[in-house]
Amino acid sequence: MLAQILIKQISGLYRGNDLTTLGSVQSGINHKHSCKQLLVTQEMVEGDRQADPKHHGGLDRVLHHFPREHYGQYRRWDMISDFKDAPAMGENISTVGLDETQVNIGDIIQIGEVRLQITQPRSPCFKLNLQFGHNEFALAMQQSGRCGWFYRVIDSGTIYASDTITLVERCSDISIAEAMHIYFLPNFDAEQYQRLADCPGLAASWVGSLQRRIANNAIEDWQMRLYGVQQV
Repeated sequence: MLAQILIKQISGLYRGNDLTTLGSVQSGINHKHSCKQLLVTQEMVEGDRQADPKHHGGLDRVLHHFPREHYGQYRRWDMISDFKDAPAMGENISTVGLDETQVNIGDIIQIGEVRLQITQPRSPCFKLNLQFGHNEFALAMQQSGRCGWFYRVIDSGTIYASDTITLVERCSDISIAEAMHIYFLPNFDAEQYQRLADCPGLAASWVGSLQRRIANNAIEDWQMRLYGVQQV
């Protein structure tokens, strides 16, 4: 499937190497800064660091893309305690006018000389609750699907703030919005899980999780991811 209809302009590029404490955990989310270019390899963005490599980064999550207009929606929902804007979600790429309904799992994306593939939506965790001062922020992102998405790198190079984003190839019929909906269905649905797991390009961690659900006939517990260790 080929579609050249998606052509968007970047509104911001961000990276950061520093880590600090966020609540009781380390995080680099507050140390992203605006930059004119990102040097991207298949393993990483140069000068960009994650505190928890088990759950962040890796070959399927080299770059995080987050729609800038979502900040306004979360503010309207009173989910953000301060006036925070990009890159407070920890994103590397920010755009306006491109959201989770317009891009699909497996999409091949060209940004300047860099070729990327969309691998998964962001799976929100409790660090967002700490970041935005609201204990239900991660749950709100999970339920609303306003989450952004991740890329793996096919062709390395430099992304410039002046580059455009173009869809080169569409490999599945499941959008990021639908993938988020399926993955976080409140009730077990093996058929939908298998449909998502079969998407070309889906992140290996999501494929594994979906396969474990099907094998166990059960959904894993989300409480720790959404809320962290709760104080009694």
